[in-house]
Order: sequence, then C-alpha cells, then structure tokens
Amino acid sequence: MRAMLIANPKATSTSRRARDLMMRAVSGDLDVDLAETGHRGHATELARRAAVERYDVVVAVGGDGTVNETVNGLLAKGPSPDLPALAVLPCGSANVFARAIGLPNDPIGATRDVLDALRAGRHRTVGLGTACHPGEAERYFTFCAGVGLDAEVVREVERRRRLVGMRADPSLYVRAAFRQFFAGTDRRHPSLTVEVPGRASISGLFLAFVSNTSPWSFLGPYPVNPSPRAQFSRGLDVFGMRSMDVAPVLGALAGMLTARSWPVRGRQVLNLHDAAEITLRADRPVAFQLDGEYLGEQETITFRSVPKAIRIVI
Repeated sequence: MRAMLIANPKATSTSRRARDLMMRAVSGDLDVDLAETGHRGHATELARRAAVERYDVVVAVGGDGTVNETVNGLLAKGPSPDLPALAVLPCGSANVFARAIGLPNDPIGATRDVLDALRAGRHRTVGLGTACHPGEAERYFTFCAGVGLDAEVVREVERRRRLVGMRADPSLYVRAAFRQFFAGTDRRHPSLTVEVPGRASISGLFLAFVSNTSPWSFLGPYPVNPSPRAQFSRGLDVFGMRSMDVAPVLGALAGMLTARSWPVRGRQVLNLHDAAEITLRADRPVAFQLDGEYLGEQETITFRSVPKAIRIVI
C-alpha cells in the first residue's frame, strides 16, 4: 500500500514529532513518500499528483488549511471510489475537521488512532460542500464557510500573522472579533439575501455561516455550535443574524456555546437545515472565508452539498 504524507517543513516541533512517528510506525506496513509543502496551494498540487499516480492513502499533517488544500487536490476531478483515502494528523490551532471526524485534538494521539485504522482497513465516507463565485471554479470545504463578520475576523487574524508573526491561538481570534465587532464591521446596514431553490428568498441578514458538520468551530476546548443538526451525512445548514445589536449577538453567542442538539433560537436569528444548494447574495462586496481561510470580498456565492465525497481513514 502506497501512502503520500503531505507536511509543512516549517511545522511545530509537535507536528514534526507526529510526522516522524507516522513515518517510523508505518514503514513496515506502507510504502510512504514524504512530500513537503513550499507555498500556499502546494498541498493541493501534491494531492492532485497523488490521485493521478493512484496512491492508496494521502496523509495531511497540519491544520484545517492543509486539510482543505489536500481535499481540493484529491477531488480536483470530482469524487470517485478510486481516489486515495484521506488520513489527517491535526497540527493546527483549531483542527475542526479532525475533531469532527472523531480524532483527538493531539497529533500523537491522532497518529495512534490513524495507524490503528490503517492497519484494520477502516474507512468512513463523508459528504462535503462546495462554494463557487463568479469567475472561479468550485472549491470544496470540509466543515464551514462564512460571509460577513467571521470572515472579517479571519482576514484580520491573517493580516496580523503576516505582519507581526502572531500565533493563531484562540485569544487572537477573540481580540480580533471584539475589535471588528465594535470598530470594523457595518452593524447598521444588512447586505445579505439567502436563496434556496423551492423556497422564498430571505433578506436582511448581516452575516451567514454555512455548515457541513457540527460544531462550526472551537474556542479552545469549547465547541461553538450555531447549527448542531449539521452533519456529514446530510445537506448544508445555514445560521444567520438579522441584527448586530449587542444584546441579540450576545444571546446568540451564548446559545452557540451551550447548544447540543437544537440550533440557536431567537427573533433575530435565521436557521436553515439540510439544504442541497444555497446562494448568498450581497448588495455590496462582503468578506468570505472557507474552512478558516480568507478568500476576499464577494457579492454572490453558491454553496452545494456533495454527498459521499471522500473516504476518511478513521
């Protein structure tokens, strides 16, 4: 069995340890090739090559960005049962996808689980989502997309990391969210309209989260869960806010941090469940993020559910 291990050469000491452990542990069971990334988008190129060269397994060592790039490389020509299976060793700041599929938020513990699954031949097929805006090809996402405030926060975090080299830990996201909410985002003029085929359009939204699974993210060890019913085996869920006043936003956030089986409720909240296709339209360019990566400002984005998109080693 051939495996390609995609890893960042600038990884942390913990992720290097996980990578080296995986290489040593499977050397007797698998023919492993180490492929190190050198630039943004490189994991996509490597995973695409792994699919063309018919590797059996691709192991993504990194955070949600590395996983997203790897998935998009594997699915460059669409889902197929002949594609390599995907294994994930979580080494990022949030590791939402890895935790959503049941891996521990620890690269060493996750390595043991992945090795056990590889040796036992265990796989799970999960559905994903795609996002497409005019002039661009569809791009897969593994757990969430966001339009509005959360994407603005991602943009600010990426800017600070680029300028001053700050680590993307939960405290940085919280500080950026407070600054953006009180001094950055437009809290007076809602710009978004949600369109779902067969339903009346819904306008007057300030922000929207599109989820492929739950939770939407993590605040350290705590799940942030606006759409608890979202799952890999169903369509897409949408959470939206009709108001950006402090009271309803704090109420919604409290609901996200305590929600377990039902979505956040409230007069200023929108919830849609299990949609095959969703289009978000804005009357002005708004910030857009996919799996925690900022992708610029857009006015129209269409999201689609892709059932049984990829095999996961778990």
